[in-house]
Amino acid sequence: MAPRNKFTRDEMIGAALRVVRAKGTGALTAKALAEELGTSTQPVFTCFGTMEAVKQEVRAAAERIYDEYAARGLCQPIPFLGFGKQYIRFAREEPELYRLLFLTRTDEGCGALDAMRHSCAVVRPYLESTYHIGAEDAERYFRDLWLAAHSLAALIVTGGCPYSDAEIEQILTGFSVSICKAIREIPGFTAGTFDRDAVFRSLRDAKDT
Repeated sequence: MAPRNKFTRDEMIGAALRVVRAKGTGALTAKALAEELGTSTQPVFTCFGTMEAVKQEVRAAAERIYDEYAARGLCQPIPFLGFGKQYIRFAREEPELYRLLFLTRTDEGCGALDAMRHSCAVVRPYLESTYHIGAEDAERYFRDLWLAAHSLAALIVTGGCPYSDAEIEQILTGFSVSICKAIREIPGFTAGTFDRDAVFRSLRDAKDT
């Protein structure tokens, strides 16, 4: 009869999460997890079978932590702005978990785009009700603004972001205003059917008032 594990599944997932937070997902090996637990590798394989199963559990745990950040943002007076600020905060406070969720490919494809679509589904109703726009416009708005936020977050995680939180908020606000005005004032913007040459010509030829 095999000896009973002295660690629960949740305790081992918690230990694996600590390894990833401290050293990155590439450091999560059976040996590293066993050392974090203070045991041999046997309990790990007895519980999970493979390290791939452990990594899947860690990813799921990271997603739950990210969702907690997002939920706090959506409770703010301006939900989608709160969401964007929490997205940046997650990158600052949990850089290795951000790498795991947004800068690492999965077997199914691009983890970042999967996470973006998940976030869009959560935020879209707030955009529709606040700006009185349809689902397609809201998705376009979120996608474009998320791409800007993702670029800033990637700079933060890789240590190359020169902007303060206040400056980042100004940048995101600028994108937000620009996208919202384009959706409202340029027919066909969301669908991509507008006359680009005409729009840029009008901007170029516009006189100061």
